Parts: sequence; C-alpha cells; structure tokens
Amino acid sequence: MDKYSEIKRIFESKENKEKAVVMSKYMRNLFEFYGIPAPERKKACNDFLRAEKRSQAIDWDFLDKCYDDDHREFQYLVYDYLFAAKKYISFEDIPNIKHYVITRSWWDTIDFLCKIIGDIGLRDPRVKDLMIDWSKDENIWVRRTAIEHQLGLKHKTDTALLETVIVNSFGSNEFFINKAIGWALRDYSKTDPGFVKEFINRHGCAMNSLSIKEASKYI
Repeated sequence: MDKYSEIKRIFESKENKEKAVVMSKYMRNLFEFYGIPAPERKKACNDFLRAEKRSQAIDWDFLDKCYDDDHREFQYLVYDYLFAAKKYISFEDIPNIKHYVITRSWWDTIDFLCKIIGDIGLRDPRVKDLMIDWSKDENIWVRRTAIEHQLGLKHKTDTALLETVIVNSFGSNEFFINKAIGWALRDYSKTDPGFVKEFINRHGCAMNSLSIKEASKYI
C-alpha cells in the first residue's frame, strides 16, 4: 500500500462524523473533515512522520496528493510533515510551498505554512527579498504569508523586514490582511513592546483600526 493510501486508511478508521460537522462549520463549511482532533491526528501519524524524517528528503509527490485530498486533515498533515522535516527544506523548495499557500487557501493553513517559510528565512537571506515581493502580491494569502512568516521568531525577528512587509499592505480593506498585520505586531510585542508602540505611533494614521486593536493587545 502506498503512503497516501495508508494515511487515508488511518484517517478513515478514526472518522467521527459528529465532530466533522462541527469542524467544517467552524471553517464556514468550506472544507470536508474526517472529524479527527489535532492531538489524535498527530498521534496517529507520529510513527509515519518519524520514519519520513529519517529519510532526510521531502516527498513532494506524496505531499501533493495529500493537498489534493478534499479532507482538511490531509492539508494539516502536510504542515506536520514539513515541520518535522523542516531542516531539509531549502529556498529552492519555496515554489512547492507557495503552491500550497494558493491552493485550498484559508487562514488555518496559511498560519502554519508561513512558519516553514520563516524557518527557511533564518538560514537563507534570499527569503527577505522574496517576502517583500510576496507582500505586494495580488493574492491575499501570499501577502498574509509574507506578513506572518516571522511569527514566533522573537529576538531573531528582522524588524526592518517586518515593517516593510506590513507597510506594503497598508490601505487594504481585506479582513485577513489587517488581522495578520495586527497579529504579527502583537506577537512581536511580547519580545519588544517598545518597537510595536513606536511602530503604531509612526504608522497609526495609515493603519486599519483592526490592526491597531490586535497589535495593542499586550502593550
């Protein structure tokens, strides 16, 4: 049995139709679910992911099959896989990740995939210019990825880059962009609240009220 079929067998064996309805409703009924909670999904796939990590290579064909599946758990598995094997992902792999960013797009997958880009950015300076380009992209999910790709980096955050990608998205009426701006600043405010305060002082007149509200939560 191939890897995709094996994972599908595991997911189908754990299907919970009642939870699937709830999970789908939470995502505005945009996606189908097996109804498997994240902890249970990760536990079920733990041995598989450990074995894949040992191969020290990314099976993009397998991941593409997962991303083409209608069930959202398969898209979550793609992130779990990439996160487990992130040190084997290079700048040259970013087009594959971008394909996932613009496919079956919603905030849940973007908020995971952006962290894979951020990890690559810590190792490859070429990511900086790419994220500046992405922050001007017509696709809102590509722009959201650029805004959020440094989430969780704390003192490793490139604040000049953070400012640039945010400023490039000023003037948008898109909820998911303005929410991302606020979230990126709020996250970094845990590390350097002074930077975020000063950012709002300088750019507040150009910022959406939602972005300011989110950014100010911890300061």
